[in-house]
Amino acid sequence: MNLKKYSFLLIIVLSTLLYSYTLPNKILKKVNKEIKSIFEVKEFNLKAIKIADSINNKMRFKIGADNLFKIENNNTLIGYAYVDKAASKTDEFDYLILLDTNLIIVKTKVLIYREDYGGEIGSKRWLKQFIGKKPADQLKYQQDVIAISGATISAISMTNAVNQFLQNLETLTFNKVL
Repeated sequence: MNLKKYSFLLIIVLSTLLYSYTLPNKILKKVNKEIKSIFEVKEFNLKAIKIADSINNKMRFKIGADNLFKIENNNTLIGYAYVDKAASKTDEFDYLILLDTNLIIVKTKVLIYREDYGGEIGSKRWLKQFIGKKPADQLKYQQDVIAISGATISAISMTNAVNQFLQNLETLTFNKVL
């Protein structure tokens, strides 16, 4: 009888651990929709890219186990997806960066915004500013990226998040992770 209790407990602990390293379903659905639209595919696989601690420690901004993914269609690489959170005034928002195989940004999207104000950073028009950026680029808020009145903190945060990711891409390519 004790064996059954321990087996059940072990199954619950393992399933919790396994599911804690994947994207939440609500976010995954939005990511999948964007990938299908941008890469014009119906079916694809998202494969998490594991980054060794030795490389992650070289980066100024660490990438978690469930943030960076290869996008494959029929076992062929078609791009990369990066999903993370950035700070807003009192909360945080989830965002997505899609890259082509040359590591050039093809799409940025705010997936979930949790504030009453500042949601303008989710507009396609404002987010277009990041398309075409590559690892060597450095963006400056109010110079390269247009400011948004009423969304200053979120706009700066998104700009910083993209910059940090671009810096990480340089490290990842230098270390032949991508």
